[in-house]
Amino acid sequence: MVQHRRALIVAGPTCSGKSALALDLAERLGGTVINADSMQIYRELRIVTARPSLAEEARVPHRLYGVRPAASPGSMAWWRQEALRDMAESPGMPILCGGTGLYLSALVNGIADIPEPDPAIREEARALLAEQGAAALHARLAEADPITAARLRPSDSQRIARAWEVWRSTGRSLAAWQASAHAPAAWEFRTIVLDPPREALRAALAQRFAAMVELGALEEVASLLAQGLDPSLPAMRALGVPELAAYLRGETPLEAAIAQAVQASGQYTKRQATWFRNRPPVGREADRTGLHTIHARSVGLEQYSESARGEILNFIHAVG
Repeated sequence: MVQHRRALIVAGPTCSGKSALALDLAERLGGTVINADSMQIYRELRIVTARPSLAEEARVPHRLYGVRPAASPGSMAWWRQEALRDMAESPGMPILCGGTGLYLSALVNGIADIPEPDPAIREEARALLAEQGAAALHARLAEADPITAARLRPSDSQRIARAWEVWRSTGRSLAAWQASAHAPAAWEFRTIVLDPPREALRAALAQRFAAMVELGALEEVASLLAQGLDPSLPAMRALGVPELAAYLRGETPLEAAIAQAVQASGQYTKRQATWFRNRPPVGREADRTGLHTIHARSVGLEQYSESARGEILNFIHAVG
């Protein structure tokens, strides 16, 4: 019988307290926290993406945080390869922490070996984006690959173009390719999903964004803008960046920019919560015994009663 090594996933929407819980668990379990947030990989965006602080990173090993420049977009395939390597090198339990459902799904279910798109079709996708915009290409994608289109925001130009390229190059939808992927055999995953009430999350988002501005979010976004990067890059579309950029350009009052950023964050957390309820990252072959849902925000394990803490730790260590 093959002995699978165990990894823990701490998932949930933005501002649900994933990082605090993962840090607490890593200290108790001697684990390594591995980033599973597609925006926290960018080194220029510590404040706006609410990356762990330097003091928090010093408490336990942290991996895949701030490892790429904003000018160099990450990808699901790249992240999965790096995460598996960091998991294998972790001396204790690897703890994947983040809210990017596509990344976590690729980790536990594998990733399809999709052929590289035809260069002419890649140029076609870029031309369509330039001429018609992301929303129009998203509408065309919905006709060819409705499953993938339903998972993507109409403004997510990079992923929309990728799905369009795959369909045009292979004649097969991205959703079909992804459904044919296989899970990595070397790992057994247990997943904790934080699913706090909407009103608690909205209040926390407003408080956190105000704190970000106090901590220097405006200066951080100004430094990013000074690089003159392509506005379609993922880092340029991170939550809060477009809104604060509009203020810095004199297009929006600061109070309105903050309100818009909080609203956009709230809409995003709703999509994240729906994703994790419908597609929790526990592996295609796993049943719900590998999933534990906490219907509250977390500020670390100490906030829970002794019995609740015991339940969480028992879930992590349970056999089967």
